[in-house]
Amino acid sequence: MDNEIQLISDGDGLAVLGEEKAVERFLRDEGLWAASKALDLRGLKPLLTHGSNVTQAAAEVTANAGRWMKLTGDSAKVAKRFPLLKDPKTGNSYATAKAKDGHKFVKNLQFEGGPGSLLTNPAALSGAAGLMTQTAIQQTMAEITDYLVRIDAKVDDVLRKVDDTVVAQMVGAGHTIERALTIREETGSVNETLWSTVDQTHQTIGATQTYALDQLDAVAKKLEETKVGGLAAAAALAEHEVPKWLAVLARCFQLQDAIDVIELDRVLAESPHELDAYRRGLKKAQAGRRELVSEHTAHLLARMDKAVETANAKIVWNRTKSLDVVASANDLAAGLDDFHGLLTIEADLRSWEPRELGRAAEVASQAIQQSKDKGPGVVGTAALAATAVGLGKKYGGGDQA
Repeated sequence: MDNEIQLISDGDGLAVLGEEKAVERFLRDEGLWAASKALDLRGLKPLLTHGSNVTQAAAEVTANAGRWMKLTGDSAKVAKRFPLLKDPKTGNSYATAKAKDGHKFVKNLQFEGGPGSLLTNPAALSGAAGLMTQTAIQQTMAEITDYLVRIDAKVDDVLRKVDDTVVAQMVGAGHTIERALTIREETGSVNETLWSTVDQTHQTIGATQTYALDQLDAVAKKLEETKVGGLAAAAALAEHEVPKWLAVLARCFQLQDAIDVIELDRVLAESPHELDAYRRGLKKAQAGRRELVSEHTAHLLARMDKAVETANAKIVWNRTKSLDVVASANDLAAGLDDFHGLLTIEADLRSWEPRELGRAAEVASQAIQQSKDKGPGVVGTAALAATAVGLGKKYGGGDQA
């Protein structure tokens, strides 16, 4: 009926199911229509194969529409305002709402504490939560695509240049997974034949992720240089190399997410009673991947922090190169912050400033740099040399490399 909807929340997202016009009216009244995405309910059909009226249940799925949105901002307020009943076993919350006056749809909604006609089958309720998880994952995948376009990262080009057979295979794995997703979109399911084409791609993705993390560690190692000249070169290299490997890591997450979507279809079809546990397992695995990446990016930021400290300590004698280190560090930190935000990795935004010098030290630092810029062997005046020696003792030594 066009006056009834069902709300489902899994703690991360909110789904609205029901007759298409009712779903749209509810979301528009709440200002959530633009933020919502279509929820493909075809995956529920295999779950409605038990009971006395299978035909009617399947027909209800076909007749109903679903929309999903992330549980943030306005959608979170909606979930809190309406009385959703939480299932202690699954952690999912749900409710049915009916309205008598279609002209004031939301204001006249009357909520019931149990699932409505569409979700009378417990397996279907669990299945709806599974579809929500898939939609949320697909949203993240789309955000990663936008990220790779935004930073103009040619991930396949990077991987093709890597002299490592396993890592180079990721290009092929990506094509295989994307093909499977295309077929899934058309058929609405994943059969055994289709699953067999992607079930071994985990290893390739894992190997590529490990390789990319190793590259970040190698960059961080170079930042242990103590001379400012070498440090500036290492920082410039980091500024160039790190974005490429962050892009590769983002692609690893995207492809693993795609496999998760396909796996959930297989569980829906073969072991629907395990779906809730499987969803929880996927979330733990996703959190584990994020934590692993976070450890490596945190190490890289810590090394950059130390590099800036070293450069600032020697800024009097090495003005230009020290400023280059600070600039590279800030550029690198901004890129990492963007990457962390994409993958919802908790991390503080880092930024650095060149060390402030007193007036005399500032003048001397500029003079020393001008003297260096004139070419090797130019020492400057005796007064400048004397000032530089004094400032070197006061502000960080005389390393001029």
